[in-house]
Amino acid sequence: MFGAMESATPAVPSMPRAALRWQWSQLPELAAVELYAVLAARQQVFAVEQQCAFQDADGHDLHAWHLLVWADAGAAPALAGYLRVLDPGRKYSEPSIGRVLTVAPHRGIGLGRTLMIEGIMRTRGIWPGRPIRVAAQQRLETFYASLGFRTASAPYDEDGILHVDMLLDAAAR
Repeated sequence: MFGAMESATPAVPSMPRAALRWQWSQLPELAAVELYAVLAARQQVFAVEQQCAFQDADGHDLHAWHLLVWADAGAAPALAGYLRVLDPGRKYSEPSIGRVLTVAPHRGIGLGRTLMIEGIMRTRGIWPGRPIRVAAQQRLETFYASLGFRTASAPYDEDGILHVDMLLDAAAR
């Protein structure tokens, strides 16, 4: 539909504008080293840091959009953040954003917020007028609410971590 797209967007406050590079791709468009960086980051954050044993390769990556943010510092760019967007009907009736992460060296500077805003914008570009769903870790409910999401379920256990479903209405922000 859109193909792989890269763009520079406003950087997070404490990083220079040119330091971030955004990549919006479907799986076949990712180079092997890009996919490896994504999978390594997801394993580090979700399995190692959160001590959560779960099937990360869930079959949805093949049918998802992947938003990668690269920090271009020095000789080689490093993956700084990532999220994926699933088509409506793939997991939920709405398009959904998941696997949201910021790599440890890039935390605490607002990149997670910037990543989500960029993800929301790109999701709305593909599915305008549709609400967006996230299955949020309950500890991050306030963060997602600050982006306009509202809680749409009771807390539930997913892989040993409490989650809540949250929706961003089509008309929100």
